[in-house]
Amino acid sequence: MVDQVFVIAAYGINIVLGLLALVFLGLLLWVVVAYRVDVRQTRHTVRRNFPVLGRFRYSLEHLGEFFRQYFFAMDREEMPFNRAERTWVYRAAKKLNTTIAFGSTRRLDIPGTILFVNSPFPALEQDAVPPQPVTFGEYCRSPYTTSALINISGMSYGALSKPAVQALSKGAAMAGCWMNTGEGGLSPYHLEGGCDLVLQIGTAKYGVRNEFGELDEQRLHEIAGHEQVRMIEIKLSQGAKPGKGGILPGGKVTPDIAAIRMIPVGEDSISPNGHPEIRSVEDLLDMVARVRAVTGKPTGFKTVLGGVEWIQDLCRAIQARGPESAPDFITLDGAEGGTGAAPQALMDYMGLPLTLALPMLVDVLDEYSLRPRIRVIASGKLITPDRVAWALCAGADMAVTARGFMFALGCIQALQCNKNTCPTGITTHNPQLQRGLVEADKAQRVANFVQTMVQEVGVIAHSCGVHEPRKLGRQHARIVQPDGEAPLLSQRYG
Repeated sequence: MVDQVFVIAAYGINIVLGLLALVFLGLLLWVVVAYRVDVRQTRHTVRRNFPVLGRFRYSLEHLGEFFRQYFFAMDREEMPFNRAERTWVYRAAKKLNTTIAFGSTRRLDIPGTILFVNSPFPALEQDAVPPQPVTFGEYCRSPYTTSALINISGMSYGALSKPAVQALSKGAAMAGCWMNTGEGGLSPYHLEGGCDLVLQIGTAKYGVRNEFGELDEQRLHEIAGHEQVRMIEIKLSQGAKPGKGGILPGGKVTPDIAAIRMIPVGEDSISPNGHPEIRSVEDLLDMVARVRAVTGKPTGFKTVLGGVEWIQDLCRAIQARGPESAPDFITLDGAEGGTGAAPQALMDYMGLPLTLALPMLVDVLDEYSLRPRIRVIASGKLITPDRVAWALCAGADMAVTARGFMFALGCIQALQCNKNTCPTGITTHNPQLQRGLVEADKAQRVANFVQTMVQEVGVIAHSCGVHEPRKLGRQHARIVQPDGEAPLLSQRYG
């Protein structure tokens, strides 16, 4: 009897061991197949760079929808961008449904919250029109006219990888928007997609400098001579680090990037904290005139505001010189900008956020009757339709975003932009990590993001009773105050 029990037990153990072996072999086979599928597919960057393991990210992300109230942050709690904002961009870039159910998770009583004024008579679908064109540089030899509502803000080749720049260039061409080169100069990859380009001249004048780091007019003429280069932007400062120049770690200064920037390979690329030849508003107008004369193209500047006194001085200088001396545009970056590597003290505490600075700038330009002579481009966390619509209400002609397009490329907010270890291949020059970013697939997502953004900003505009987004004004939005009141922007700012 004991022998029989022993035999049965042994038989059972063998069956269990056999089943475990089959499970193990099945799991091993799945890992092999999943690995081969992941490294060959082109749609998911994380899975391509981290085959098999990358699959768990999507499972955990999905489970987070159900367990976040116990273990994870709520939809609106994360910084610098919360889950709700990122999810909207991801879905827009994939051309998925962006509607939600069961009510908003957004707090509507927090001071600074924007609320749009819905019209009892919204614009009918048959009356709606696409964003109307605007023209930059009426006094230039080559003015620029565009209907673009949202464009790619300055991110240089160096800060971004080659496939990221290629994807953005091709996506921008598909969507009909422009791409800013960033301060790293014009690269072949910016031109590759055929999109309109804004050439940025930073404080180090990368790409258009001589051996002394000064502006080389001949080289500027050659670079700006590309048909795709439509405007020139002189960078005074950016939101991530007002008062400090660009920082590109030596590990990201490859031979290709060094050749474009005309700097040594492998050494930290540190831009000056200002232009030596721009020490006053008069100097700024001289530089704008100089660049515009060399290139024949609309020329403006990018800045962060800490106050408007110097803008008032600038306007008075323009009035003295004449309207033709004015910059053709001002790109206003809010202190909440942040794609670039920067000291935390500057990123956290320096400059005014866009919500304060944009109305101030527009009011001063209006006071001196310099709009629409000077176009206003808004920049600073404008990654969702409500933020772009608010900027238009406040007086901007259009918006640019950097991080919005990074999310469209697949950014997962790993916060490693200042290193060479970006897991999605966007801000790294590691070929193994870049391999996951397939530019043909991501270019379509870039275009989808733009198209969905324009469509949903249009939805807000039509609900406010206007036929197209650029008709939005300060009477179409309210801003919640600490006392709970929500006056119109027109009442709050004039």
